[in-house]
Amino acid sequence: MAEIHISAWRAAYRGVFPDAYLAAQSLAEREAWWAEVIAGGKTAVLLAKSADTLRGWLSFGACRDTDAPSSQAELWAMYVAPDIWSRGIGRTLWHHAQQTMHAQGFTHCSLWVLAHNARAIRFYTAAGFQLDVCPPKSIERGGQCFEARRYLCVLAT
Repeated sequence: MAEIHISAWRAAYRGVFPDAYLAAQSLAEREAWWAEVIAGGKTAVLLAKSADTLRGWLSFGACRDTDAPSSQAELWAMYVAPDIWSRGIGRTLWHHAQQTMHAQGFTHCSLWVLAHNARAIRFYTAAGFQLDVCPPKSIERGGQCFEARRYLCVLAT
């Protein structure tokens, strides 16, 4: 998971996040971070594998936003290995996540995406997400601030 997370960030955010920040991403630190998050039990993780090789993953749980109703899930993260982008793995992960969220009683799902991440915005819009009216939030990466926008969708039944 950590390897895909780092490689996807380096591909998606090249020219957005500072190069030094992307280069400094540590596999060991990312592995430890995800191990802690998963052990915390607040997120579910779906894996996409092919020939016993992890190709992508998706993490979701109850929405962490203070204004969210209890019926709203949040897509915390979704990453696919960059060398196989646009082959349907993300769509498949999202489809399974929708079914799981719906089975858990969620009716809506939100996510936060950086305003500069046009590829992700296209993907999420095609998946049924719409830009929310709430104000953007600022996220710091590598000593710089970036705008993130919240997107919402109704979960398909």
